[in-house]
Amino acid sequence: MVVGIIIGASIFVQPSAVTAQVHSAKGALLVWIAAGLLTLIGSLVIAELASAFPRTGGVYVFLTEGYGPVLGFLWGWAMFWTMHSGIVAVIAMVFGRYLGTFVNVGSAGEQLFAIAAIAVFSWVNYRGVRYGSAVQVALTIVKVLALVLIIVIALYVGARHGGSFGVANGAPEIIPSGREFVLALIAGLFAFGGWHMVSYAAEETIDPTRTIPRSLLIGTLTVTALYVGVNAAYLRVLPLDSVAASTRVAADFADAAIGGWGREIMATLVILSTLGAMNGVILAGPRVYLAMANDGMLFSWAGAVHPVYRTPHRAIVLQGVWSSVLVATGTYRALFTRVVYTEWIFFGLLAFALVLLRRRADYAPRYRIWGYPVLPALFVVSTAGIVINQVINEPASSAVGLGLVVAGLPVYYVWARRKPLPTRSASL
Repeated sequence: MVVGIIIGASIFVQPSAVTAQVHSAKGALLVWIAAGLLTLIGSLVIAELASAFPRTGGVYVFLTEGYGPVLGFLWGWAMFWTMHSGIVAVIAMVFGRYLGTFVNVGSAGEQLFAIAAIAVFSWVNYRGVRYGSAVQVALTIVKVLALVLIIVIALYVGARHGGSFGVANGAPEIIPSGREFVLALIAGLFAFGGWHMVSYAAEETIDPTRTIPRSLLIGTLTVTALYVGVNAAYLRVLPLDSVAASTRVAADFADAAIGGWGREIMATLVILSTLGAMNGVILAGPRVYLAMANDGMLFSWAGAVHPVYRTPHRAIVLQGVWSSVLVATGTYRALFTRVVYTEWIFFGLLAFALVLLRRRADYAPRYRIWGYPVLPALFVVSTAGIVINQVINEPASSAVGLGLVVAGLPVYYVWARRKPLPTRSASL
């Protein structure tokens, strides 16, 4: 689940955004390594919290335990309006973009394809977790094979198209500025998005206090290795400027490396990969909305469980509708910067919550992060740097993202006046 959710559409698109910022092959690979290490630290933080609170809802539960219900509510609020629904929208947009390899329908047509994909996979997960899980397993295998295939092609065929990365591109190595590196890091981190979602289904996981930490560690390291290898493959075959300017870098890579039907074959693999990522994200999100409804932080009808399919069907529909609205009204870059910026505010708060929770006498995690308190502190500083840099460089987009989060405060205080539900509502 960790590997399947993290590896999504973005690794076939984001290398262009990263390379365009740093203007350097080696610099781009350093960004991907840094993004992987930062994600790993965040995963270890989540691992400890999940071993202490193995309940459905994940980050929502951890923030509620660490700071109280207001931050937990704001996480769920931001998830729906921008973060989680935004991720669904972005993945769907990449699907539509790569489908354009076969059918040139323009930007409006790509948006229609994206909305159709959201509708189909929302319906699959509406019908039952069994269907969603089966689709997830099959598509996860496909997308891992797609990344391995890219690396293999570069190793055995890429030498005929330019030799090694950096040198092959014939461009001098440029040392990126701190601002450029951070902007590239934000773009790279989006490709690692979703690592925390495994914690959403803790109550449905066998031995979650051991399984989730182990899965996060192994899964994040695996994805980091694959991402660095894939980006080295892109830069081995394609000129640096081509990687930076490409909107379908994986398809362009296959076209340059093997020609013929290579572009179409790679585009097909990317399309299947985007569908797998979209399915996993659509499956995970409604569990948070279910937990919020159980806690009286959301309309009870929104957390209703279907009497036959045993799914949070109304939450799935709401998520699908709003994600479709984001596709129809937003741009890819605006969506991903808004998602990463907003998410990492909460991730930094999670790392600091770890410090607060360790002071509680009743805090008894089965797993404890190694390197404490250095690694959590490094993570908090890194998230602060990402957020500050984003605010400085894109104040308008940052204001929108932060404004959507803050808008949840008056809504929360209205809910806080309501009498809490006496018992938990239906669970999956």
